[in-house]
Amino acid sequence: MEAALFLSGFFYFSDMKIYVVSGLGADFKVLEKIQFPEHHEIVFIDWLIPYQNEEFSHYVIRMAEKIDVSEPFYLLGYSFGGIMVQEINKLKPAQKIVILGSIKSDKEKSRLIKTGEVTGIPRILPVRLFNQRTAEMYGVIRKFFDSKNPKILQYFTVRDSYYLKWSVEKISAWKFDENPDVIQILGDRDIVFPIKNSKPDFIIKGGTHLFPLMKFKEVSYILKGVFA
Repeated sequence: MEAALFLSGFFYFSDMKIYVVSGLGADFKVLEKIQFPEHHEIVFIDWLIPYQNEEFSHYVIRMAEKIDVSEPFYLLGYSFGGIMVQEINKLKPAQKIVILGSIKSDKEKSRLIKTGEVTGIPRILPVRLFNQRTAEMYGVIRKFFDSKNPKILQYFTVRDSYYLKWSVEKISAWKFDENPDVIQILGDRDIVFPIKNSKPDFIIKGGTHLFPLMKFKEVSYILKGVFA
């Protein structure tokens, strides 16, 4: 029975593209251990550097340019990438939207992010605070991701100061009504987007915010079923 379902999925969805957006400042390396279903083509969408004072809606349009709408496709986003693919879906609807370590609406924001939204602090912080030296403060970064991973900095390669400040602003200010079709996967030890604020479709036990890397086998198994 399972073999028949797999073959059915293969014939109807063979070579279907899964467009993937990684986390804030991160490239594909965070997701490189995940084994996506072989009958799909994985297309990574790299982060763009925002124009000066660029509106979020305009930035989303630019990020979506790589997506070919002449054929059905899927969207998958990790962390800030999860927010991005939900915005892209409004412009270019996907067959399925999956978010890893991300939120489905502004109601799921953490207390820290909500504080940034209410106070407007991210907006008034100077760009110089988001420089290379700050990005390399491992003691700060590991608090948000995974203290057990000594090589964490290698996954965060987009370190343009303006991009980082702009992104933090947009995450804090993000407003979005939940789309019930979005498939959410969260780690139960994620402190960036705490699970207590959400009702995810799948929970990764022992998963910190970096669970796509540290718990890739569990994630791969879930995605195999979702994208069957």
